Amino acid sequence: MRNIVLVIEYDGTNYHGWQIQKNAVTIQEVITKAIKKITLEDVDLIGSSRTDAGVHALYQVANFKTCTNIPTSKIPNALNSVLPADIVIKDAFEADMDFHSRYFAKSKRYKYIIYNRKVNSPIYRNYSWHISKSLDVEKMRESLKYLEGTHDFSAFKASGSSAKSPVRTVRDISLKKNGFNIEFEIEADGFLYNMVRIIVGTIVDVGLGKINPIDVKEILDSKNRCMAGKTAPPQGLFLTKIYY
Repeated sequence: MRNIVLVIEYDGTNYHGWQIQKNAVTIQEVITKAIKKITLEDVDLIGSSRTDAGVHALYQVANFKTCTNIPTSKIPNALNSVLPADIVIKDAFEADMDFHSRYFAKSKRYKYIIYNRKVNSPIYRNYSWHISKSLDVEKMRESLKYLEGTHDFSAFKASGSSAKSPVRTVRDISLKKNGFNIEFEIEADGFLYNMVRIIVGTIVDVGLGKINPIDVKEILDSKNRCMAGKTAPPQGLFLTKIYY
């Protein structure tokens, strides 16, 4: 028995997220079926992060246990030959049998892209949130300092979260403007359900002048989801790194 780890990149546009569902096509399902095609085994594919419908990944990690004797170096090409073009295995390696891609993760990093132009882009429409009104990037950036460190992020948690604790530690958070793109990045030891997208929706309110940067601290301290902004749409979100 071997424990194989996959590094995966995917365009989530056509999928209902990572996790297998009964009546919808998901990333986990498609890769699991591809593994069966090359190994003839039914495996339990464990993902490091359960990305939502429409969310993308530049660096998703998953592992599965198998008896196959296919060399690790050949697994990416073998899987890519039977996977659709919007899912790619970038790398594969063998880990200790106790390795678990989700439980062993120390932190995760996400990027969110806002496309800030009067008219939307046909190129970026599936990979960003189009906002036609001008955004004050400096004020948005100023608001981020209140989210750094260890806090109770209940105000930025969607209902339906199964997390035992709402406390998370944000290790790095930043915002930069690149042409019409405003790129938000965040790294934390873990994320609550829709936490990144709710934070983005809230700092967009700052950029639009609906609230002040200091209000983000008050929202955080309130632990009240109703105080925060809307949940940003999924297509602007990218899982960019898992740290072990």
